[in-house]
Formats: sequence, C-alpha cells, structure tokens
Amino acid sequence: MGAAGSKGAAPGTPPPEPGAPAAECPASAPAGPVYDVYNRRTDGGGPAPAAGGGGGGGGAGGWSWRGALGLDPRNNMPAAANQMPAPGQAKPISTERAQSNIPKGGTAGTWQYPSPQMFYNALVRKGKADDVEEDDMDSVVRVHNGMNEDTWREVTRWELLHRGECGGPKLRRFVGRPEDLSPLARVRYMLGGPLPFDRHDWYVDRCGREVRYVIDFYFNEDKAGTPEQFDLTVRPALDSFDSALDRTKMFIYVECAKRGLPCPISGTEGLVGKEMAGECPVKPEVA
Repeated sequence: MGAAGSKGAAPGTPPPEPGAPAAECPASAPAGPVYDVYNRRTDGGGPAPAAGGGGGGGGAGGWSWRGALGLDPRNNMPAAANQMPAPGQAKPISTERAQSNIPKGGTAGTWQYPSPQMFYNALVRKGKADDVEEDDMDSVVRVHNGMNEDTWREVTRWELLHRGECGGPKLRRFVGRPEDLSPLARVRYMLGGPLPFDRHDWYVDRCGREVRYVIDFYFNEDKAGTPEQFDLTVRPALDSFDSALDRTKMFIYVECAKRGLPCPISGTEGLVGKEMAGECPVKPEVA
C-alpha cells in the first residue's frame, strides 16, 4: 500500500462518551518518525526498528530476505519504488498506483498502494511468484487493496473509543509478520481452528500517541470467490493498560448492542457497540 490532524483534549480532561462529536488534534509537527508502507523512513531519519522491538519487519512492511543488491542499508528495502519488469517476466504489468482512503501519518494525505508491477516485483524478491501469472496481478492488487481498506475500517471502529482525545487517527506504518502467530491465533489453532495466512501489526498515530494494532487474516474456503472470503481479526495489542481496558469496554459495548441492552458503561446502547456489531457502518475520517 502506499496507505492523514486534530486538537486533543486538555490534559486531565475526560473524553466524552463514544459517539460524541469528534474533537480535533492540535496542529503540530508529525509525532515521531514517519514511514511509508514499505517501512522506509520518509523524514530523513534512521532505519525502522526490528520487528521484535516493535517495528521493522517482514511482509508488506519489510521482508525477511536481506543482503540483496540495490537495497537501502538503513532498512533493507529498495531505495526507490521499482516499476521495472522483473527478471523473466513474460508480459507487461500495469504500473498505475491507486490512492487509498487511509490517512497517512505525518502528512495531510492518504497512503498510496503499490502498482501491480511493484507488487509482482515484491513477490519475486520474496520467492513467492512461482504460481503467479502476470495477468493475475490486477486482481491480486485489488484484493490486497480491499483487505487494507477493510482493516482500516475495523481500526477506526476501535478508535471510536478515543474520539474525545483524537478525532483523526492516522496509519503511521505497518509491519508484516506472517511467520509470527499472535497469542489469539495460537489459542484458536490449539482449539481446532484454522491458522491465519498472514499477520500485520499496524502502528496508528492517535494524535501524537502511537498505538499498535494486531491483525490476523484468515481465508474462508467455504466463501472463496465472494466478498466474504477473507476474515479479519483486528484488535489493539496488549501493550498497555489502556489497550486492555479498550478490549474490555468493546466486549461490553458489543454484547449490549447485540442484545439491545443499555450499556453499563455509557448508559446507552452506544454507537461503538453498534458499529462493531455491524448494525451501522462506520465512516472513517479522511483529511
């Protein structure tokens, strides 16, 4: 993906109930380093941290192959977007790039998705292009882009819990971690469930505060070829007490919304619970 400002409440001011009008974050310099979707620093800083330290990575955010020629030594990624045909490529592939609806941290715009050619080149570099035809790349990229849009919609639903402190969260960067099972995915597998085919960690800029989300991607064989073929499990990582509290609140909101009961936290059914229960669509805010 190639995936944007708001004034926060004064310190010590309690946020309004979920569903209240969004506050804006203060206009200020970007908080922390700025990355593109390939985990490259775009603000002239140093390399991204390693995946084990909360950044860096694999998948779309930095691959496990290292030492290849033509890589930026700061991040082990191509120094420039590669739109050239890959070695052995038999047919031309589109180099057009689509703009996403995902606000990009550190900017006033949104992330830009890779072109089909860039995506194909990435598959070649990772050794995953053997069963991919050049003619498939347009549809592969459409599916990839759609999953990213769905992921951001799920993230913005969680971020409704913090609309009082930030009305315009943005995606700062993300890291692909396909080999790392999340604790939830591991438990589900031990209980007889399927394994996810991919995992991402998304780092969201909540008006100056970086928050990590964990996303597990599952393929639903029974719905292959339909819009419901992919299942996403999105939740804030348990990196802090606030994230654990968010998970608890969301569980209560959703269960109350499903049953049409007043929420013991807000006193109403609440917008957040209805969003997560799928009773009304969320509209992400894009600057």
